[in-house]
Amino acid sequence: MKAFNAIFAAGALTLTAGLAQADVRPDHIPGLLKSGEVAAFEKLNQAALDKHPGATILDTELDHSYGKLVYEVELRDTKGVKWDVDLDAKTAEVLQDKQDT
Repeated sequence: MKAFNAIFAAGALTLTAGLAQADVRPDHIPGLLKSGEVAAFEKLNQAALDKHPGATILDTELDHSYGKLVYEVELRDTKGVKWDVDLDAKTAEVLQDKQDT
């Protein structure tokens, strides 16, 4: 029984830690898009790709940073270099463009 409790506790902690890291819940995204708090993802993706023409998007995430909603895009350019581009999720303004190390 103690082993079961330990496994249950470990699982609960793992789930809680995962939820704590997920800053913007997926079920909130449609409302943010509809309200205009977040620009269309196509527009945000294009703004990131404009910084690195020919790059491929590897991952995206909507998060709270810089005191606002931020759309984080991970790219790989045509030379195989990875880049992290952070955009203001409402305006698509580039907040950060740095090489992923």
